[in-house]
Amino acid sequence: MLDTRVTVTVHASDPLGRAGVISHLQQQPGVELVQDQDGAAAGERVDTREGGRAQEGGGEAAGTVAISLIDRFDDTAAAELRRLARGGEQPVVLIAGDLREPDLMTIVEYGVRAILWRHQTTPQRLVQAVRSAARGEGDLPPDLISKLLTQMGQLRRSAVASASATWAPTVGMAPREVDVLRLVADGLDTRQISEKLAYSERTVKNVLHALMTRLQLHNRAHAVAYALREGYI
Repeated sequence: MLDTRVTVTVHASDPLGRAGVISHLQQQPGVELVQDQDGAAAGERVDTREGGRAQEGGGEAAGTVAISLIDRFDDTAAAELRRLARGGEQPVVLIAGDLREPDLMTIVEYGVRAILWRHQTTPQRLVQAVRSAARGEGDLPPDLISKLLTQMGQLRRSAVASASATWAPTVGMAPREVDVLRLVADGLDTRQISEKLAYSERTVKNVLHALMTRLQLHNRAHAVAYALREGYI
């Protein structure tokens, strides 16, 4: 609905790319851009209507969506996505120039809600993805949906094969579970882990609880030992 505002932050290391995304969004009604450390003064709002006045009223904000623009998925991009998504607590729209197939599952595990190919991103397509993310819905290009389903099928077949070969209840570890366990192994507590990964303390606890329940691990030490034995950390 046009009377529902969506607050958006834009994150990109490429100033021209960031300016292009902002230019796209400034033409769209109901989208409210908020500058952060990547742009001008924190909290400065950029008007998306004609006349240059900041939006006030006119509908209830639907939540803040972070847009991340990357050329390729590397360690720097992974750290930024993890920071923005905060374990799935903040919706993220990723605009990517290129993604390797093995990276796709990792990106989804981080909590990214929508992915757009850079060369296919039109203003209308971008706003559609932003609104879908704000509603908590996913939005992927058809070719990435196919790749994701293929990877999930491979993981499922691998899990079935592992279960047949051994009694161990493992179905693998998600990237964010590995990230959390690495810091547990380094001696960090829940608060320190949440600060390091930009997750809430509740998210850290939920990640560990889900992991230990799924793999039938007794405590954090047992989880670290398991991860070390299986080569995850």
